[in-house]
Amino acid sequence: MQDNPQRDDNFDRRRLLKGAALAGLAALLAACGTTPTKTGQHRPRPGKPGGDTSLSNLRADGNGREILLYTIGLLDGGYRFGGNNPEAGLDCSGMVSYIYQNAVGIRLPHNAAQIAGIARPIPDNQMQVGDLVFFNTMNRPFSHMGIFIGDGKFVHAPRSNSTIRVARLDNVYFAPRYEGARTVLRA
Repeated sequence: MQDNPQRDDNFDRRRLLKGAALAGLAALLAACGTTPTKTGQHRPRPGKPGGDTSLSNLRADGNGREILLYTIGLLDGGYRFGGNNPEAGLDCSGMVSYIYQNAVGIRLPHNAAQIAGIARPIPDNQMQVGDLVFFNTMNRPFSHMGIFIGDGKFVHAPRSNSTIRVARLDNVYFAPRYEGARTVLRA
């Protein structure tokens, strides 16, 4: 039986590509590895599953209004891990970075934990439209984030095969995972 050198080369090439893809994924996941310290925030009490996610009672001024308009404009947009523009899809930190850059000219990193590290913690009762909310959804602090839009609601890019959507802070999934609110808008 004769060896097929081309078959071996294809096997080696596929193995090398798989290894490179796994290394790239590990590097992306490691980027979320640094975690800022948590504040003594109270977690919202879990409410009904889903809850009211209507946009009818939202109000904002100044930068909050600009952020709200961009945020609402992205609703139902596609999710893509590592995504940083609406055409290709956005992940949670990519969505926040895109909105802040375009709405108010503030450049933020494309990493939820890094954004949490540069944002200032604020008490829940001082949240304003455009502030950021953080969650521990992957057994890692600050692993998910969204933009607070008022009325106990936030917008986020949840996961693959989903769209950017509105959720409530007292949602049965998010309430126990809530890490707190932070701002980059106010001193």
